[in-house]
Amino acid sequence: MKKQRKIVLAYSGGLDTSIILKWLQENYNAEVIAFTADIGQKLNRKKIIKNAKALGAQKIIIEDLKNLFVKEYVYPMIRGHAIYEGVYLLGTSIARPLIAKRQIAIAKKNKAYAVSHGSTGKGNDQVRFELGYHYFGSKIKVIAPWRIWKLNSRTDLIKYAKKNNIPVPKNKKGAPPFSIDDNLYHTSTEGNVLENPKNQAPEFIFQRTTSPEKAPNKASYITIGFKNGDPTTVNGKKLSPSSLLQKINIIAGKNGIGRVDLVENRFIGIKSRGIYETPGGTLLMTAHRAIESITLDKKTMHKKDEIMPKYAELIYNGYWYSKSRLKLQKIVDLKKNKVNGSIKLKLYKGNITIISRQTKSNAYSIKKVSFEENKTFNKSNVERFIDFHKKKLFR
Repeated sequence: MKKQRKIVLAYSGGLDTSIILKWLQENYNAEVIAFTADIGQKLNRKKIIKNAKALGAQKIIIEDLKNLFVKEYVYPMIRGHAIYEGVYLLGTSIARPLIAKRQIAIAKKNKAYAVSHGSTGKGNDQVRFELGYHYFGSKIKVIAPWRIWKLNSRTDLIKYAKKNNIPVPKNKKGAPPFSIDDNLYHTSTEGNVLENPKNQAPEFIFQRTTSPEKAPNKASYITIGFKNGDPTTVNGKKLSPSSLLQKINIIAGKNGIGRVDLVENRFIGIKSRGIYETPGGTLLMTAHRAIESITLDKKTMHKKDEIMPKYAELIYNGYWYSKSRLKLQKIVDLKKNKVNGSIKLKLYKGNITIISRQTKSNAYSIKKVSFEENKTFNKSNVERFIDFHKKKLFR
């Protein structure tokens, strides 16, 4: 008897990937390995294992990647102050490269001939997954069901699910559901009433942030400590990367921090409206810029600001492993060893205020900036400085 080939599926446990798990077995006569990456999303391990087994998965692999995700993917992005189109903190974009990398590693270990994902044919994630697949396993076949199957509507999916005894969540039996993606860094919500940009986002869709209007009437204070460019402590307590992000997510979220309603330009060429919640990430971006302001020189800071739009675009488009992104990361990290100290922040009803900046760095000089008379700054040089730049006006 001919041995069945193997396919590794990026399995979330939701309706779409559950249908794909069954569909792959039917259409490819293959053993399916269900792979779930735990990157801090809401995850019911027992339910995932139970559902995957019931649907015929030959092996179920759940990997805890939370610390790796934050340390090796989120933190480098924070150091680069990556914001796409001035608003989006790239919470979904940054997760896909890690999942793709681990999926290919599992495929190689289990001698699978193919990998598969549940990304739709209109989204960016199919690109992000498949660029990662190609980088780590260019000879491994990619199966993208949404681009090839005949299940072209939500109604078709539900019919297929019922036919194959796949549980259909109650909220997915009526109107098209919201599309939700979450990890330790963010939650995104798209679809349904959000597809019409004139509609206000209903309050019930927000999952990790309190409405600023309903946030506490008393401000919260938080101090974030940095070492070599990365956050390491919260209120003086040292925490692992995942624990740190989890803690500040809670503090920021309850104070209404990190909500964004945006229309973005997708890489594949269409516009999409989404609601993004990135409470901890918003805090880290603010705090990181603040600590750099007193530890880095002007030239370095301005160079980082100059390259940031391209850096963010590369991440958004799925080019995390590209030479272009890695080259820019070297510029971002050139002087990260100088970024040490702490930032105290005040959080109040959706607002972040910097209260205090502390560092042992000598980049900021109180003596030089003081309005009191001192001998550390030669004011006579200013006239020559201005004259030099007057001449540059006409060059």
